Amino acid sequence: MPSSSDGSRRSPKLLDQLVAALRVRHYSIRTEAAYRRWAKRFILFHGKRHPNELGAAEITAFLNHLAVARNVAASTQNQALNALIFLYRHILEKDVKELEGLVRAKRPKRLPVVLTRREVKAVTAQLECIHRLMAVLLYGTGMRIMECLRLRVQDIDFERREITIRDGKGNKDRRTMLPKAVAEDLREHLRSVRKLHQQDLARGFGRVWLPYALERKYPNAAADWRWQYVFPASKMSVDPRSGVTRRHHPDPSVLQREVKAAVDRAGIRKAATCHTLRHSFATHLLEDGQDIRTVQELLGHKDVKTTEIYTHVLNRGPRGVRSPADRL
Repeated sequence: MPSSSDGSRRSPKLLDQLVAALRVRHYSIRTEAAYRRWAKRFILFHGKRHPNELGAAEITAFLNHLAVARNVAASTQNQALNALIFLYRHILEKDVKELEGLVRAKRPKRLPVVLTRREVKAVTAQLECIHRLMAVLLYGTGMRIMECLRLRVQDIDFERREITIRDGKGNKDRRTMLPKAVAEDLREHLRSVRKLHQQDLARGFGRVWLPYALERKYPNAAADWRWQYVFPASKMSVDPRSGVTRRHHPDPSVLQREVKAAVDRAGIRKAATCHTLRHSFATHLLEDGQDIRTVQELLGHKDVKTTEIYTHVLNRGPRGVRSPADRL
């Protein structure tokens, strides 16, 4: 790629190429925005010099700046590294060698926050309607918040009492149970969602976003009831990629705010979030004697070591050891 003294004119073109490469590979819009942001920060950090003029040493300097001067979390530094590796490999077609002298941000070893069953009940009791339904699903299935928001109607199997989670972390599908406790509420919710979808169709809308160019392959699928989101947004919005006005799923911040407020109203002093419901799901299954491999599959963990963290937060004490004070 030819170089120029004016990096500010050249950077948008490079960033556009980055975005196009991410879309071809079906990266999410959130990842797309993050990678674009890291590439821009990298360019600005090095005085708007074109990445073609930079290499492993400059990447290391930028990542070290994040870890040492900015004191970012390990996950943040890793995301920046992944973005730059993608930029160099797929846009500049350069293989970045080993990053010598890289200072890795430390990943703190923290135990997950877990609610008791009583606390879960108290929190969900503070939620109303759709937010309560979503929260109970998070706790009853172990889904991540985005996995819940991205559910389609066809992913719910009431007969088999199963939920299929598509394109989870690592782009993997998996199945989890459909809690009996919310099955009827979910049926009623879907009836109201179907009415909303029919109203959208009557107004000339009702076409949902489809992944992997399915809309071109199956032109009518986007309007099909089976492809609609289980939890559609209350308002329509303009798709930032296509410019099409459609009804997407809600932003995760909506449920996150509701759950946080519910935790406060319930008088719980733990720093509980939507993800805490997933942690509680795993811990309570292990408390009930479920096999850790089964819990691993339900959570979609690649390595069982990730699931083993929950064995350290069981109510029986560290590693299930009984305190001698309980024998006094």
